[in-house]
Amino acid sequence: MAWAGPVDINKADAATIAKELQGIGLSRAQAIVDYRSKNGAYKSAEDLRKVKGIGAKTLELNRANIRVDGAAAAKKAE
Repeated sequence: MAWAGPVDINKADAATIAKELQGIGLSRAQAIVDYRSKNGAYKSAEDLRKVKGIGAKTLELNRANIRVDGAAAAKKAE
């Protein structure tokens, strides 16, 4: 069931995010966009965990399709 495509979470609108990422509906996608508007660009896929309603399972399900600035959002050691 891998029909989702890569999406740049720093550029996509809520409708695109909801369409391309599994387990993320329009309201969560809008929360992703709202968080980006208030806090600036996401630096990695991990930053999505700061958005209410996005948990580890959802992040792992979509990690391969999450992009930041056109590059794969690789897991960064902190």
